[in-house]
Amino acid sequence: MSASDIPVSILSGGLGAGKTTTLNHLLETAPEERDIAVLVNDMGEVNVDAALVERQVTLDDDETTVTELSNGCICCGLANEFGQTIVELAKTAAFDALVVEPSGMSNPAEVAQTVRSNRQAAFHYDLDTIVTVVDAALFHDVFVAGEEITEVTEDAKPLSDLLAEQVEFCDLVLLNKIDLVTDAELGDVESVIQALQPQADIEVTERGRVDPSVLLEVGRFDLDRVRGSAGWQQAHEYHQQEADDGDGNSHGSHGHEDGDSHDHGGHSHEEHDHDDHLHPPEEFGLTSCSYGRQRPFHPERLVDWLSDVPADVVRAKGLMWVAGRERHALNCNLAGTQVQLDVNGQWAATMPEFRREAYREARPDLNWDEEWGDREIDLVFIGHDLDETAIRNSLDECLLTDAEMDEDWERYESPFPGRAEEELVFDADVDKWGVTTV
Repeated sequence: MSASDIPVSILSGGLGAGKTTTLNHLLETAPEERDIAVLVNDMGEVNVDAALVERQVTLDDDETTVTELSNGCICCGLANEFGQTIVELAKTAAFDALVVEPSGMSNPAEVAQTVRSNRQAAFHYDLDTIVTVVDAALFHDVFVAGEEITEVTEDAKPLSDLLAEQVEFCDLVLLNKIDLVTDAELGDVESVIQALQPQADIEVTERGRVDPSVLLEVGRFDLDRVRGSAGWQQAHEYHQQEADDGDGNSHGSHGHEDGDSHDHGGHSHEEHDHDDHLHPPEEFGLTSCSYGRQRPFHPERLVDWLSDVPADVVRAKGLMWVAGRERHALNCNLAGTQVQLDVNGQWAATMPEFRREAYREARPDLNWDEEWGDREIDLVFIGHDLDETAIRNSLDECLLTDAEMDEDWERYESPFPGRAEEELVFDADVDKWGVTTV
């Protein structure tokens, strides 16, 4: 980072986790010689969080610059306005650090991408840290006790999946509201967080009271480290390595029309260094297992399985091949009790021949079946004392039988997405699946 770059701290987290309380405490306790600018984003027309921050600044007679963006999310609908706003802020105000509080529905990976991809923003700013504030009690209910959250985000993503993604893309977790859980529950929550993001530091706190030194100008953010270090990614690599060291029957790389890397739900699966070793979930008191097959799922039996996922599964990610959906690989995102599926590009097997052959030549390790090409199922599960045999056996029962492999798959009734703009979310509240156009 050059001397002219302004460090940016992104303070993400779910609704009610305590982001604004943490931000106000930061402004109260930050060194007086540090001039801090704040940008607060809220989904509603009235930016309540910004008003609370403004009130705190006024009470403290502080020179802090507070900017608000409302009625939208800065990681999607307001991304351009967000980029323009922080550029204008850098040109018109003098400050030493910028703190961004996205809405509770924001994905920090996309907020970070806006800062980095906007050329003018990247000229003025340098990402310093991405912090996720976690409500310890809510996180325990969802990821340890297995209680259902029926809310979905603005784009129909299950809220529990967003909570997991906010942890998976950060370098510091502020485990807040620890006064609302027991010591045993807190230990369980910490284990799950470590399994979801092994590289992140964890600070426990009550009412957002954390030392400013862990939030400002810490130089902690490393994009390559963060984007490839989620627990499910490391578990996937860990099991691949085990397979390679064993019988060599591992799953190779995949071909998709919209990307050159193995991508489970938006995160590139590339070579990276994790302190010279992987951190399988077992290191943090959870277990993991992988599931790979080169045969499609029967859509109706898969729906039944996904509607009643084993209670010990905390997180599952990966690619699915579902009969009747031959063109596209499907992402599977499971967090807590909720499941979301959407399209993850085109199987290389369905590309025009000249492109398919060029693709295969460029990727000699591509796992290829002469009849079905690169179509396959490749999933990883993380949870509490997983019964690996039971999971694999129950999923095997969802596969097409030998007889069904020769049938017309188009006759199957299937709720699964068939186009890139569709996604499938299971709504536990009404106990049914629904395809949503996004």
